[in-house]
Amino acid sequence: MSEFEKVTVEALALPAQNRVELAEMLIQSLDEEEDAEIKSAWLAEIRRRDQEIKEGKSVTRPAVEVLKEAREMVRCVK
Repeated sequence: MSEFEKVTVEALALPAQNRVELAEMLIQSLDEEEDAEIKSAWLAEIRRRDQEIKEGKSVTRPAVEVLKEAREMVRCVK
């Protein structure tokens, strides 16, 4: 029997509440890995956009202007 099979059999023999806790812990461990990948991807995107702004390849607008436009768009959707 493989190590995975042993752990699975032991986990399934646990009381229901312990299995719930174990499942939550396992899912959380996957989320943490995914979160790190997402954070890394966002950081790369932020650096790329910052570089475009510095090189003049991207045009920026004041936040006040963008928020005003967004609010107007939301009001029109209703």
